[in-house]
Formats: sequence, C-alpha cells, structure tokens
Amino acid sequence: MLKDLRIKFVALNMVLAALILVVAFSTVCYLDYRTRVDNVYSSLDDALHYATASLYDSHSSNVITGPVPLTFNLSTVQLAQIGTLEPIEDSSEAAEGSWEDAEAPADEEGNGDGADAHADANAVASSDDNAASTSDATPEATSNQPEIGGTNAHNGLVLPMAVYVVSADGKVSVLSQLTSASIAEDVRAQAITEATKSTDDNGFLRDAGLYFSKRTAFGSLCIAFADAGTVLPWQSLAWMLVGIGVCTLGAFFAISIFFSRWAFKPVEASWKAQQQFTADASHELKTPLTVILANMQILQSHPEDTIASQSQWIESTQTEGEHMRQMINDMLDLAKPEAMRTPKVLSDIDLTDLLEGDALQFESVAFERGIDLHMDIQQGVHLKGDVMRLHRLTSTLIDNACKYADEGGRVDVRLSSDSREMRLTVHNTGAIIAPEDLPHVFDRFYRADKARTRESGSYGLGLAIARDVAREHGGDIVATSAEGEGTTFTVTLPRKTG
Repeated sequence: MLKDLRIKFVALNMVLAALILVVAFSTVCYLDYRTRVDNVYSSLDDALHYATASLYDSHSSNVITGPVPLTFNLSTVQLAQIGTLEPIEDSSEAAEGSWEDAEAPADEEGNGDGADAHADANAVASSDDNAASTSDATPEATSNQPEIGGTNAHNGLVLPMAVYVVSADGKVSVLSQLTSASIAEDVRAQAITEATKSTDDNGFLRDAGLYFSKRTAFGSLCIAFADAGTVLPWQSLAWMLVGIGVCTLGAFFAISIFFSRWAFKPVEASWKAQQQFTADASHELKTPLTVILANMQILQSHPEDTIASQSQWIESTQTEGEHMRQMINDMLDLAKPEAMRTPKVLSDIDLTDLLEGDALQFESVAFERGIDLHMDIQQGVHLKGDVMRLHRLTSTLIDNACKYADEGGRVDVRLSSDSREMRLTVHNTGAIIAPEDLPHVFDRFYRADKARTRESGSYGLGLAIARDVAREHGGDIVATSAEGEGTTFTVTLPRKTG
C-alpha cells in the first residue's frame, strides 16, 4: 500500500512538473517565433517605406515616367504580365527611351533648360551602365538609400529580401538597391501572383516559403519578400528546450524519489506501528479470552458442583475479565484523537499532595518485596492540568519502578520545581533496560523484559499513556538506564500556578 502511495506521489509530481515545463517552454518558443515573424514584417515594411518614398521622389521631380524611378539605378527586369518572366532588357536602353520621352517638354520651356536636362539625362544614363559609380555620383540615389552603421544604424533591412514594383499594366520590376536576395525562378511568378491577389497587406505564402508585405503608391504596387528560413531558429530553440526539459524531468524524477522516501517515512512508521499495535492487541486479548473460555468449559463439565467448590475458576474468570477491561480502556485512551485527549477543563492541582498520595498506595507493595521507597518531594508545587490524567502518570511511573526493582532494592521519587518548570524523577535499582530497548520503552505493547508474563499486570501500555499525558500538559518524559545506576524516568512539565 505504501509503495503504491509513493508511486502515485512521484507520478503526480512528474505530471505536474511536465505540464509546467510544457507550458513554460511553449510560451518561450511562441514568443520567440512571434518576435522573429514581427521582425520580418517590420523589415519588409521598412523596405516598402523606402520604396514608396523613392517613387514619390521620382513622381514629384517629373524626371521620368513609369512605375520604376531611375534614381534607384534599377535593372529593369520586367514581366509583361504577372507570372510571365521576360528577358532582361538593357538598362541603358530603357534609360535612353525614358529620357527621350522626357526631353520634349523640357525643350518647350527653353533651349538652356533643355540642354541642362539633356546633359543630366546623359549623366544618369551613363551611370545606369555602372551601378557602383552611380551611387556616388547621383545625390538623389544616395539620399534615398537607408544608412547602416554609425549613430543612425537601422537593422530593419539586414534581412535578405527581394522587392518588386508591379505597375498598373501588370509589369513587374525588381528594385535592385533594396533587393539583397533573389527569389527562386520556380516560385517567383507564383509568389508575386499570390501576393498581388491577396487581400491582406502581409502574410505567409506556404507553398513558396516566403513572407510578404505590400503597399500601393502612385498607381503601382510595391511588394517585399523574405524567406521563411529567417524565422526557423525558433525550432532550434524548441529542440534545445526539449533537451533541457528531458534533463530537468530526469533530475526532478530522482529528487521526487528521494523526497517521497523522506516524506513517507513518518507515514511508513505510523503504518507499521498501527500494524504492530493491531497484532499486539490481538495477542493480548487472545490470552485472557482463552483463559475465560477454558474456565467456562471446566464449570460446564461439573454442573453438579457448588459455586463454592468452583470458586477458583470463577475468580480466575473475573480476574481475566478485569484485565481485559483495563487493557481495552487503555487502548481506547490511546486511540483517542489528540484534541480529545487534551484536557478541556484545567484546574489548579497541588502536585505535592497528589504525588504523596500515590506513593503511599505503593508502600505496602514495596514493603512486601523488601524495597526501600524513598520520597523527596518539594512542598507547594502547583500547576494547572487534568488531575485524573496526572494521577495516571504518577501512579504508572511508581508502579513500574516497584515492579522492576530488584528485591531489597530501592525506589526514589523526587519532585522539584523552579520558576519555569517542575521536574519529577522516579528511579529504581535492579536490572537495567538494554540500550537497544531504551528508544522503544514508550511504544505501545512494548516490554523490555521479555521474560515477564502477564501475571505482572503489565500490557506495555502504561508508559505510552504516561508519555501522552506529559505531552498533553506541554511537557515530556525521558528514560535513562545504565549499569550500576539503575533506571530513571524524568518528567518535565511547565509550571503554571493558579
């Protein structure tokens, strides 16, 4: 039974610990996942912010027409329709075509202005053939690029991404200066198509394995993509936490086993004591019942005899019945809950008078055995308690001392008191209690002298009751026994005067 209780205790602890770890680690993984996803969307939104700002600059300057500003040095990789990739056009040809369309209005305002615009167009067109030199030579392009490092460091675009502009007529251009990665050709058309048709401004394309954000500006649609692998580190974190959780549960399992054994020690001791108590009580009750039944059979076998002639068996039956009643009363007393055994009505008790009266009752017993009963009792010792329970305590100790003292030995009863507590000691000479038996003398049904029989009137319950009485009154009782010194029982009680 105790083994089953211990297993249930450990299992319950392990289940609770596992649930706590699962909830805690799941929360950590989810928060890490959400943080990474939010960072991806934040980076994509930053890219779209720069893209739409550049589109605004291009439209407000009226330098070019079309959805993709040349100030971004874009390589005009265009799709005639969404999902159909066209060959890459030469960026210089696209620049020349655009500037040719923009040259006519400039001439109408004046030759000088037209010449300047033409010169600027040639400068931009030549810079389109060399993207690296253009970023240094074109102020507009430099001003529209996000800065990294320094006091204005911004980590929103360190994430590999691809940014596209979809024009009103369905043509798609890649923004090279905001693009740090390219989308695989087998999913690029599908990804742009799904992102364009999506009703949400951002989302996740499961088939393509891409996160996207989009924004409309000046009749064009800007779309930024990032790979789903940027949020996958949360899975590594999850596996690491799984390993930590397994190790933690293993350690907790070992600790639970240790503490279960420690916690169940009092329960195990109580269980064993209860089993022992039941076995001892059954044994002690069996003997007088056997004697009573034997006496009754003898009486029944001689129905013609008078009561006087059968008085021996009748007296034996009465004696055994008295023994049973005493033992049952003691067992019931010990079986009472602690709250019921605690004195409910405390009265002022003159412990001196109580002890002297109990000692006088045993003078005849001591005299018959040649035992010197010596009393050293301090006068005027008072305390509050239950007089009947204290009488049981003192009489038990004196009775035991007289029973176990050797013939011609000595029994000393002493009572002393100070301002804090009173001390009662009962000492007897004779055979000592073995060291291995001494810790058990207050156990129920325990008798140190195994050779003694029930004829001594002892059932091994008196000292257990004496200890309970002492503890009920806030004190305790201890026993010492040594060769050449005899056995001493010492009771200490807090002194509570009336």
